[in-house]
Amino acid sequence: MERCVLNYFFVAILSMSTLCSSAAQAAVVEHTFNVGNLTVERLCKKRVITAVNGELPGPTIRAHDGDTIVVHLVNQSPYNITVHCWWIDWCRHGIFQVMSGWADGPGYITQCPIAAGNNYTYRFNVVGQEGTLWWHAHISFLRATVYGALIIKPRHGTKAYPFPEPYKEVPIILGEWWDANVVDVENEALAAGGVPNISDAFTINGRPGYLYPCSQQNTYKLELEQGKLYLFRLINAALSHQFFIRAAGHSFTVVAVDASYTTQHSAQVLLLAPGQTVDALLLADAVPAGDYYLAARPFISTPPSPASLIFNNSTTTALLHYSTTTSSPPPAPPTMPSLPAFNDIPTAYGFYTNLTGLIGPGRPSVPLEVDENLFVTFGLGLVPCGPGRPMCLAASMNNISFQLPEKKSLLEARFGGGSGGVYTEDFPVRPAVEFDFTNVKERLDPSVLVVKKGTKVKRVRYNATVEVILQNTAVLGTESHPIHLHGFNFFVLAQGIGNFNASAAAPTYNLLNPLFHFHFIFFSFNVFKPIAALNLIPPMQVRNTVAIPAGGWAVIRFIANNPGMWLMHCHLDIHLSLGMAMAFEVDDGPSPSTSLPPPPPDLPRC
Repeated sequence: MERCVLNYFFVAILSMSTLCSSAAQAAVVEHTFNVGNLTVERLCKKRVITAVNGELPGPTIRAHDGDTIVVHLVNQSPYNITVHCWWIDWCRHGIFQVMSGWADGPGYITQCPIAAGNNYTYRFNVVGQEGTLWWHAHISFLRATVYGALIIKPRHGTKAYPFPEPYKEVPIILGEWWDANVVDVENEALAAGGVPNISDAFTINGRPGYLYPCSQQNTYKLELEQGKLYLFRLINAALSHQFFIRAAGHSFTVVAVDASYTTQHSAQVLLLAPGQTVDALLLADAVPAGDYYLAARPFISTPPSPASLIFNNSTTTALLHYSTTTSSPPPAPPTMPSLPAFNDIPTAYGFYTNLTGLIGPGRPSVPLEVDENLFVTFGLGLVPCGPGRPMCLAASMNNISFQLPEKKSLLEARFGGGSGGVYTEDFPVRPAVEFDFTNVKERLDPSVLVVKKGTKVKRVRYNATVEVILQNTAVLGTESHPIHLHGFNFFVLAQGIGNFNASAAAPTYNLLNPLFHFHFIFFSFNVFKPIAALNLIPPMQVRNTVAIPAGGWAVIRFIANNPGMWLMHCHLDIHLSLGMAMAFEVDDGPSPSTSLPPPPPDLPRC
């Protein structure tokens, strides 16, 4: 259910002409999400899943910059649940955002889960945000089936996109399917102290595609008109895989990532890590005008080894069908694109590092003065797990495996005037143990391998500029980790392979987005010697999720202008469950409009 209501309230004083034209058109976009059981048939079997409004994917939320979004969530499922909407408030041009951290959604961070049979209303304003985001369950593996697109168009009465107007906009959501109860999949893995079973299929808009059994007639189909321009709003909603995606007979022009505009970038192949979004234009100009597959397969960043080869190496497809295709003579079979090899690291990082943010009037600019510096290592490790099984698999940031509270959410504790015994404000700004982070031999050192559990946050003052060096490690294996920050967009200033070296990396920081080049060195993960040097454009991307290279690093920077409690975590879901997370506690600002308001009266309690 969607309802639009005029909203004349604004939190900032603009010029009278802007205020009048915008306020008269801003709307409240209202949905009711009924979360419950749904029986679907996939891979020749019927299975009961948790879904929203009987749909997979769930409903698409469509709004404009300046609107207010209201989602009434009614939990009719047997599970406790929360929903995280990937909205980002930017405070630009003197416009204060509406403080709405209570609606962020991660369980035990900004709220306690919504118990089965209960409900909660998420309410937040969209300020300074345009593009493709999404919403999803933020507790347990329920995210595998509880997700949908959140599309934000330009503010009413303003100029449209900074690229050609598309004929049609199409959400394309990549997902992952288990022929099992996904909650059981996660619980069994955690109980065994290991990793979950691999998925049985990948999906496009909830459907596995032609190459899977019993799926040929249920492949997602998009009808194209010759010569028309389409905007694909791509979302990676998978729990544990990055994806290469390609359309046979067509090419893409990337125009945005994570709801932030980029300089236009032509690409045959796209790559999305879990949690990321890409907006890409596709011109329907294929010859002949027949049937073509849009296909996606995983990118596996782990270096080759017998253990790393155990993964879902299947391919999901959707059908691009030209409306002018005739039945006489019979059309040729659909054309399948040639996809990169599953371990094609140069193609993967070539895509990521050739994207740069769009600069110009009204666009975010990199803050040059830094107030807080953090060096955060992350990876897998071990923790003591009790009698009969001395050690269990864990994940950590700076050797701290994040432990969710149980009695109260972090944000409730913060609002109460202190930590209240729920958390401590001593998250280390550097790892407790300095070591050769990307050396696989270091995994044998107990001081590196064994981590500690804790609910630790980093407190920062309002409006501080925070720089975080994110260093991947090789402890218990190397792989690319998609790191997501709640509550903010951030600037990706640089990326590299190996251990971060400040003196070598600082000159490569892209602070203004000039199109200069630098050498991005790739290393063999087994022997650590250079195997290739590629001339690539360094990033200055505006993102909310960055894929840190396997055995590599990235530097991000953001302005802490949103008071509250904001989670930073790996978006490989099992890694979040294992503790690869931390939180930023951002102080209130100097005025009521820069301070977190009280919680809504229906906020779920633990």
